[in-house]
Amino acid sequence: MQTLRIGMIGCGTVGTGVLDILHRQRAQFEALGFDLQLKGVLVRDASKPRETCFPNAPLVTEKDFLNEVDVVIEVMGGVQRPLDLVLPALQAGKVVITANKAMLAERWTELKPFAKTGQLYYEAAVMAGTPVIDPLSGILRSSQPIALQAILNGTCNYILTQMEKGKDYQQALKEAQDLGYAEADPTLDVGGFDAAHKLTVLARLAFDPDFPYADVSVRGIDTIPQDAVRKALDNDQRIRLIGSIYAEGGQWKAKVAPRLLPMDHPIARAASGRNAMVFFGDECGEIFVAGGGAGGAVTASGVVGDLINYLQGILGPKPIALKAGTPSDPFEDLPEV
Repeated sequence: MQTLRIGMIGCGTVGTGVLDILHRQRAQFEALGFDLQLKGVLVRDASKPRETCFPNAPLVTEKDFLNEVDVVIEVMGGVQRPLDLVLPALQAGKVVITANKAMLAERWTELKPFAKTGQLYYEAAVMAGTPVIDPLSGILRSSQPIALQAILNGTCNYILTQMEKGKDYQQALKEAQDLGYAEADPTLDVGGFDAAHKLTVLARLAFDPDFPYADVSVRGIDTIPQDAVRKALDNDQRIRLIGSIYAEGGQWKAKVAPRLLPMDHPIARAASGRNAMVFFGDECGEIFVAGGGAGGAVTASGVVGDLINYLQGILGPKPIALKAGTPSDPFEDLPEV
């Protein structure tokens, strides 16, 4: 039995979910030949109670324990602070598993060298536990990309679904906040920035390994006219916040914006709070993936799934080696609201 020393950064909703799965799946890890030892969980306040079934989880406020671990799991969120914690670990040859789309999107220059070596795992950074990173970095690489369309923010999907039921925007937003889908300051979600972070991560896997976050055009659902949702339904359409990657003028473009979808579009059928992605490839055709894209449990499952991949000898997802060529025929994107 090989000892695997794990250190975790952050212990909010996702972090406690990770701890629960690690405890419940201990026998599975042992079957793989590993005895998991949790060396520490870095938190701001170690006295704050956390509801987890993991026995005696070592909550600490100092980062020194990270020097003694083999794998670092980062579920803190944010950009610069988590980067300052995981970068030394990567430089020391350790494995890092993260669900942090903002850090990946905005600090790619520092992280890319380690993504190229397979040290960095980040399936849960986009669509949580629904697998989209693995297909885009694996089997779909053999197909010439044409475009990608995706619902990448479950909070916006929930709000728009409630508006379709007759609720106004503010009422639907408050409901999302009360349910824990949206933060007290919902700007990252409703402004489209969370979706833009995730879209940037996807772009680097199948379209352009160096696609810059700053080049994503962003418009959120907070710009939609109040009556637009009802008018769309009257015309057998739905409004959804869509992240799109497409070719224009021989260059790959990325945009997040509210779009009008026909009712028979696969993304239009995604249920409230769920995420969905359609990848269009020359050889593979249309590939559709949908599932839970938000919430502590589903995100935690993606994080632990990355850990299992590592233990089975599977390297982390690597960015596409070269920028993909753009198709000669323009792709007709969905109309904006």
